[in-house]
Amino acid sequence: MLYRLYQWLADEGLRFPGSGLLQYITLRAMLATLLSLVITLYFGKRLIRFLSSRQIGESVRELGLQGEESKRGTPTMGGIIILLGILVPTLLFADLDKVYIRLVLLSTIWLGVVGFVDDWLKLRAKRLSQQAGTPYRKGEKDGLAAWSKIMGQVGLGIIIGATLMFNGNVKVYREYVGDGRPGKSIRVPYEGGERVLVAADGPVTTIPFVKGHEFNYAKLLPEGLRGYAWILYVLVVIFIVAAVSNGANITDGLDGLATGVSAIIGICLGIFAYASGNVRMAEYLNIMYIPNIGELSIFIAAMVGACIGFLWYNAYPAQVFMGDTGSLALGGIIASLAIIVRKELLIPIFCGVFLVENLSVMIQVSWFKYTRRRFGEGRRVFLMSPLHHHYQRKGFHESKIVVRFWIVTLMCVVFAIMSLKIR
Repeated sequence: MLYRLYQWLADEGLRFPGSGLLQYITLRAMLATLLSLVITLYFGKRLIRFLSSRQIGESVRELGLQGEESKRGTPTMGGIIILLGILVPTLLFADLDKVYIRLVLLSTIWLGVVGFVDDWLKLRAKRLSQQAGTPYRKGEKDGLAAWSKIMGQVGLGIIIGATLMFNGNVKVYREYVGDGRPGKSIRVPYEGGERVLVAADGPVTTIPFVKGHEFNYAKLLPEGLRGYAWILYVLVVIFIVAAVSNGANITDGLDGLATGVSAIIGICLGIFAYASGNVRMAEYLNIMYIPNIGELSIFIAAMVGACIGFLWYNAYPAQVFMGDTGSLALGGIIASLAIIVRKELLIPIFCGVFLVENLSVMIQVSWFKYTRRRFGEGRRVFLMSPLHHHYQRKGFHESKIVVRFWIVTLMCVVFAIMSLKIR
């Protein structure tokens, strides 16, 4: 809104001192970070008081873990703080006419609403149990049914995939190497001369650490079916949105774990977006140039600031939990951003913690069912899943597990960023 006001004033020939600075993405990104920190830190405390006064507290399942009982009654649904910290700065400082900004705003609100409904239904089940005078025990069926969450993720995946395929404002350029007709192209200065960048045809992405790293999904299909590559692409997008959002949801099991991991991943995605949206930097790194995607840096800066601000209250011992309101939204945001910047094949690297947490649950459940069917007794690979609970069972303190997972995420992010140049 402020950016649009600046544009209107500039078109009318009216300027106020310092207004010209708003044209720079870097400054608006810094302002978005500061504002998101102010929002989460200032309103976070007030929201915690409100949630506590309404007895919107966490119900803990009795798993026999250290520190489990101390979490009982801690306010949940704190993801609302994160959503406000992301949405308000983006609406103020980003160019809302850009399709990429609209997509990530939709992703934030869409899965934020799904998570909010899930948290609200769990709270409702707890209150009904208390009114009936029966002890409440948190269960898997208290919130939204699994199929409802999946349908929400599928719907978002369809919108993102279809928009990136068919919206006329979505363009991806790569270096023209003389193989065939250049088609729609642009010329950019490079080392005293110029290079020709040609618009990519069809759904393309980046294969990390591979020379000639641009890949078209159409190549996975037979020659006669390549006109339907958009269907394959949408299916891939749906899978990624569901996998990453569920991974973030599963990871949110220790104080500050999902929040810190998401902030570090956000920094990685911010670097990708800024590099791909800057034509000279894209040329230097020899990566795909995506016009107008640099505007996403403002959204990502707000996201990182919101996560760090929320961490003030969510760090051990947590004063508030984000609930599904925050974890599903953050996972959906990360998935959407990775797809938009054409780095979805790097997700197993920079989202390594989410991946391992997801796999630990799948391995544990699959092995337990197999051994129960084969030997009549279910056996476990881990002491408990997800993986962070395994380390809790081994006697590691919660804060030590969280910090080490942050360090692992940082290493994964650095490795992913290296893929920009190493191939």
